[in-house]
Amino acid sequence: MAKYRDRRVGQEILKEVNDILQKKVKDPRIKGITVTDVRVTGDLQQATIFYSILSDNEKEIEAVALGLEKAKGLIRKELGQRLSIYTTPELIFERDASIQYGSHIDELIRQLHEKE
Repeated sequence: MAKYRDRRVGQEILKEVNDILQKKVKDPRIKGITVTDVRVTGDLQQATIFYSILSDNEKEIEAVALGLEKAKGLIRKELGQRLSIYTTPELIFERDASIQYGSHIDELIRQLHEKE
């Protein structure tokens, strides 16, 4: 039963972080981001939060990363109040590039079909 705890905590963090970003964080730089996945270490000390944005603009990507770093303390504080675990994990935000990769693969497949 204990080996699934990190996944259950990760799902709970995903739900709560989405709620916190929508309702509590007022920074305009991070509006419109989507939290796609959360991976928690086995000892529940660190949580890596993967997010995606629709823009491919480097300035916007950098602004979102800075906004999340700025809001990290507020998000962790809110998580500590909402979760019923002993310690609140340290948060690490990483951009999820799988959506861009998937669209690139779709484009390559489309180009192959056009050549035929």
